Amino acid sequence: MLGVSVDTLRRWVDHGRIDADRTAGGQRLIEGAALARLAIQQAPPHHASDRSARNRLLGVVTHVTRDGVMAQVEIQAGPHRIVSLMTREAADELDLAPGVVAYASIKSTSVVVERST
Repeated sequence: MLGVSVDTLRRWVDHGRIDADRTAGGQRLIEGAALARLAIQQAPPHHASDRSARNRLLGVVTHVTRDGVMAQVEIQAGPHRIVSLMTREAADELDLAPGVVAYASIKSTSVVVERST
């Protein structure tokens, strides 16, 4: 979730960057609230931009399907697979193809949140 290795997280706990308790088996246990604070600290600074979409994920195009009018573009942004439908003309103008690095800008008035199990 933080984009760092387990070893890095262990070092951060050992150096006091984040608090953790020890389980009976000796494993480090980090509370969700502490993890959230660290995630906020790790996030890049938020800068206002000339776009209303604030959620921009950098990734690599993995697949493009074009037909006569539309294109479906898949981007892998870290662990997230983003699928976008756009006009074929837009995909052609952006020269989108597998291997191209691109941003997925996400703007939505409705976001569904599900709790992880």
